Amino acid sequence: MKLGKFTIDIIETGSFGLDGGAMFGVVPKNLWATKYSQPDAQNRIPMSSRSLLIRFDKKIILVDTGNGNKFSTKLQEIYGIDTSQASLETSLQLHSVAPSEVTDVLLTHLHFDHAGGATSFDRDLLVPTFNNATYFVNKEHLDWALQPVLKDQASFIKDNFVPLLEHGMLKTLTTETPFEGIGFEILHGHTRALQGYKIVTSEGILFFPSDLCPTAAHIPLPYGMGYDNFPLSTIEEKKRLWKQSVDEDWIIVFQHDAFIPAGKIGLNDKGYYLREQISFDGTSK
Repeated sequence: MKLGKFTIDIIETGSFGLDGGAMFGVVPKNLWATKYSQPDAQNRIPMSSRSLLIRFDKKIILVDTGNGNKFSTKLQEIYGIDTSQASLETSLQLHSVAPSEVTDVLLTHLHFDHAGGATSFDRDLLVPTFNNATYFVNKEHLDWALQPVLKDQASFIKDNFVPLLEHGMLKTLTTETPFEGIGFEILHGHTRALQGYKIVTSEGILFFPSDLCPTAAHIPLPYGMGYDNFPLSTIEEKKRLWKQSVDEDWIIVFQHDAFIPAGKIGLNDKGYYLREQISFDGTSK
């Protein structure tokens, strides 16, 4: 997809599964299973793990890095992690990008399914996957991740981000990115100071909301996750941003949706809904 000076591609980093009840919080199973997917025998629903590849001028930027490849066999089985069809490495290869060519990595937050691929093993050493890149994350969120509350403590695996600090490759953001045209919304509903990245051009706006709206089924305001630390904040954040999205015709990327990679939001008398699906060649359905 081309927006202004930016060439934007979806990077599929693999699939995994999460408990359907946890993914949809207070929404009854008979509703979420119909709206999204029937669960497997362990009540898991299929999840994608998408990143964005943004290229302009001499910059090659990744937004998030997926689950990575450092999980133990036990955790791979628990989360149903599958990289047989796609992985961060193979997807970058499909776009003729080597890890050493990535110049910057923008992390929405540091939960393992978003920052897991930020580091990897080189023999027995844990090193930044993108050795020539500068990594960015929100300062308030990094502080939260280093001393997390019990509710999302298990989602922060320090092997995914502490080596970035040790190598001096992690920079913190507070109000803006160093890239003109790429901004962010600071969101507190899912975890403290998550950054949803927004690409703004005269040809259109693309929003990567991360876990504010992990699937298209989470567009309606009451459809939040049990994983959210502050669910009422999630609702208020969606109210604010969905109004802007409708008014300005944003493209929304659904980072975890196994079926719909992107779309546009509409509003009718029943509330906000998926108005159209967008394939990443820019066509709609």
